[in-house]
Amino acid sequence: MEKETWLFIDSGVHTPSFNMALDEALLNWHSKGLIPPVLRFYEWQPAGMSVGYFQKVHGRIDVEAVHSKGFQLVRRLTGGRAVLHDQELTYSVIVGEQHPKMPKTVTEAYRVISQGLLEGFRELGIDADLAVPDKEKIIGKTNSAVCFDESSWYELIVGGRKSAGSSQCRQKGVILQHGSIPLEIDEETLFDCFLYPNERVKERARKAFQGKAASITEITGRKADIQEVKAAFYKGFEKGLDISLEPYHLTPEQLAEVKIIEEKYLSDAWNYSR
Repeated sequence: MEKETWLFIDSGVHTPSFNMALDEALLNWHSKGLIPPVLRFYEWQPAGMSVGYFQKVHGRIDVEAVHSKGFQLVRRLTGGRAVLHDQELTYSVIVGEQHPKMPKTVTEAYRVISQGLLEGFRELGIDADLAVPDKEKIIGKTNSAVCFDESSWYELIVGGRKSAGSSQCRQKGVILQHGSIPLEIDEETLFDCFLYPNERVKERARKAFQGKAASITEITGRKADIQEVKAAFYKGFEKGLDISLEPYHLTPEQLAEVKIIEEKYLSDAWNYSR
C-alpha cells in the first residue's frame, strides 16, 4: 500500500515572531484544504522565549532579563509552559483533526505524533522512551514556569530525563503540535529568564532542575550537529508516522501572508496579554 505524502518544510533560521506566524499560516492553509499535512523543521535567531497561550508573563518571566540577553519573547498558539529556544531543532506538525491516524483525544494524538520523535532519537542511536506518568494528576504538580521541569504524557525521555518538549492546540479542525529538541541546554541562562522571590529560591529551583532534562550533546557525549539531527528526525517522522515526505518551499505569496500574520506576534497586545 502506497504511503501518504506529507509536505516537508525546512524553513531554516528565523525570528521567533516569524516562526510562530508560519506555524499559524500553515494551520490556516491546511484548514482551507490548500495544503496537505505538513512536517516543518526550524531554528531561532535571535533565541526566543516562547510562553504558552494561557501562561502568565507578569510575575513569572523576567522580561527585562530576556531582552537584555538579546532574546525575543513571543506567545505561542499552543498551551504549556515557557521554553527558551536556543541551540535546538524545533519541529511542527500540522494535520487535520479528522485525519484517520489522529486520535480524538489530545494525549493520544501526542502519542501518535511522538512516534516520529521516538524514531528520530533511535536514528541517532539514542534509546528514548515515551513518558507515561503513573497518574495523570501528577502532571503539573510543580509550580514551575519552565517547560523542561517535568514531562507530560508521551513526551520523550532518555534515562528518565526529558529530551523533547511539545505543546499542542486544535483550531479550525486542525491539530498544530510543535516542540523543542535541545541540542544543548544552558541552565544558568534559562533560569536567569524567570522571576523568583530571591536568589536563594532561584538557586534552589535551578538545583532541583538538574537531572530533569537532557540535551542531545549531553546524551551522546559529543557536540550535536544540526544537519545530522535534522536527517535523523526526517527519517524518524517518516517511519514513526508511516508517511513519505516531499520537500516544499513557500511561494512569495505565502511568505507575504506570513509577514502579515507576524505583526500579531510582534505586538505587546498578544505577547503580554496575560
